[in-house]
Amino acid sequence: MTIVGLREILDPALQHGFAVGYFEAWDQYSLEAVIEAAQEQEAPAILGFGAAVTNPVWLEAGGIEELAALARVLADRSNVPAAVLCNEAQTLEQAMRAIGAGCNCVMLDTSHLAWEENVAVTRDIVRAAHAAGAEVEAELGQLPNAGDPAGEAGQVTDPEQAAQFVQTTGIDALAVSVGNVHLLSEGEAVLDLDLLGRLRQEARVPLVLHGGTGIPAGAIRPAITRGVAKVNYGTRLKQVFLAGVREAVTTLSEPLNVHQFIGSRYDTDILVAGQRRMKRLLRDLIRLYGSAGQARPTVSSGEG
Repeated sequence: MTIVGLREILDPALQHGFAVGYFEAWDQYSLEAVIEAAQEQEAPAILGFGAAVTNPVWLEAGGIEELAALARVLADRSNVPAAVLCNEAQTLEQAMRAIGAGCNCVMLDTSHLAWEENVAVTRDIVRAAHAAGAEVEAELGQLPNAGDPAGEAGQVTDPEQAAQFVQTTGIDALAVSVGNVHLLSEGEAVLDLDLLGRLRQEARVPLVLHGGTGIPAGAIRPAITRGVAKVNYGTRLKQVFLAGVREAVTTLSEPLNVHQFIGSRYDTDILVAGQRRMKRLLRDLIRLYGSAGQARPTVSSGEG
């Protein structure tokens, strides 16, 4: 299936009252897990990778192009609608390289910038991305980061600023700070649903919640009814992938044929064990967000 734009995925989500998960991947095994889970659940997919938690030296040495190429190939041959996202690019150059490598949507991390600079930089990336046929998610406000030793509180998104930000920059989706927390692996975030509702009224573009791992299941439906069309989820995916690999490793004993256990793609592959564990969680999340069944396959699966 031809890769579709971000708004082609998020606008129907808004219209029909569901959200689409952006499930952050980091290699071929995890990218496959995301697209396979989406296809099994007949759900639209946003397939991609994150720059904020990846070695910048590796990214600069061609990692962006490698990950974008993998994601693009998998999205191209998917039988459900799929967009390809570079999430939280750290520089304008990274975002533009991602677009050149095949990502049709980008999110440039500008949340730490002062208002004037955030507007200016976001306007620049929107202009360049739209000219290249790509779309842009941007962020206003700043999420607390549970992985930050300083423990800064972050800054919630102001509704009036959100309206001005969207109008001035021309972004396609807005990530907001309403109590959600980055990298929260213990406890739960408490969303300000009243604030979220006001942001929907003012911003008038699909809203995005980063920090999906810490958002309680009970807050998802209320968030969707207040304009959230995309939820970013990453930390827990890596945790369950690692748990699957660890469990598989404990079953190994010498002597062994190493080719069976690393990269073979057989059931004995320890990375396939991580992938299986990740896919189980992905299927649950797709159903939680309400996107299961929202993208009936458009090409034959080859089965008679």
